[in-house]
Amino acid sequence: MIRTADRLQEVHEYYFSTKLREVRKLKEEGHPILNMGIGSPDLPPSETVLSTLRNSLKEPGAHQYQSYQGLPELRETIAAFYQNKFGVLLDPKTEVLPLMGSKEGIMHISMAFLNPGDRVLIPDPGYPTYASVTRLVGAEAVPYRLAEDTGWFPDLEQLEAGGLEKVKLMWVSYPHMPTGATATRRQLTDLVAFARRHNILLVNDNPYSFVLSRDPISILGIPEGEGYVLELNSLSKTFNLAGWRVGMLLGAAPLLEAVLKVKSNMDSGMFYGIQKGAIAALKSGSEWFDSLDAAYRVRRAGMFQIADRLGCTYDRRAVGMFVWARLPEGSPDAVTFVDQLLYEKHLFVAPGTIFGAQGEGYIRFSLCVPQEQIREALRRLDPVPSEHNVVKENE
Repeated sequence: MIRTADRLQEVHEYYFSTKLREVRKLKEEGHPILNMGIGSPDLPPSETVLSTLRNSLKEPGAHQYQSYQGLPELRETIAAFYQNKFGVLLDPKTEVLPLMGSKEGIMHISMAFLNPGDRVLIPDPGYPTYASVTRLVGAEAVPYRLAEDTGWFPDLEQLEAGGLEKVKLMWVSYPHMPTGATATRRQLTDLVAFARRHNILLVNDNPYSFVLSRDPISILGIPEGEGYVLELNSLSKTFNLAGWRVGMLLGAAPLLEAVLKVKSNMDSGMFYGIQKGAIAALKSGSEWFDSLDAAYRVRRAGMFQIADRLGCTYDRRAVGMFVWARLPEGSPDAVTFVDQLLYEKHLFVAPGTIFGAQGEGYIRFSLCVPQEQIREALRRLDPVPSEHNVVKENE
């Protein structure tokens, strides 16, 4: 056998990639598994978006290679979206870079700015890809602790006291995944000041601002961040376009130019029809966001009931499409708890430990689950019919 690259010794297959094989095997064996662990929107895009995609297929040049920087109209629409929703002014020609999903942006940013031996501050708990990509490019992942008692926000004084030698980049994610915690404008201002003091590139991964969130904030709106701050965003969650792979990177022109050098060597542009559909999505009116939140509010009420049934505690103020729940006192570790739930009740949820060591003692429920499946999960947890199993439409 050909020997693999040394860098693969530093990373493991993504948890959901391996666990879902186990879940599929159980399904094939006839077990009625309900998957409440994956954050892949099951609701459809708007009909306007779908019809725009269909109509674009016959346009001249629709099936040719596209620009690495995306259609000018897409960049202009992204800039208008950020001005409308966040009050942030961006130059669509130089400060907006469409991506094939924000996940590719994590790799492109890392390749553009990190050298072997550079250190990267990684939120714990946080999105596992930040750490795995850091290791793939030969940099050192340095987890920083987030905790419930501090609102899942980093202790910047503690980070400074611990030493920041060779730290080049810091990943943050507000609204936070997986906990749903939000950051105030004051907290984001402190983060930007921290990055400037220590010459660190601060990257905010921001795909959850429009799911059950009342006050969306972009870190690009914080003064004095230019040149030190980038923001990733995505259409996956906000517009139910996860499989379309549409994301964006925003920030100062010199930073985006560096990322474009990497990106232009790794793809040949986003499919024309997807770009046209994305433009239509970004122009959606308030009724789209209201209907999305209405659907997720009902589902969240059901997930709260499931968490209650399991004896978990959680923050009702959290935003995004997950419920992050603390296991009851005396529970086994998170992975064991999840496996017991899977094999005894045929319910799959995500253990908090896949997001970092600080996720021990927590589990994560996804709201990407139809109502009937939430009701079925409640029945499995309480086989005696009860009025408490009813998920009310107005909750």
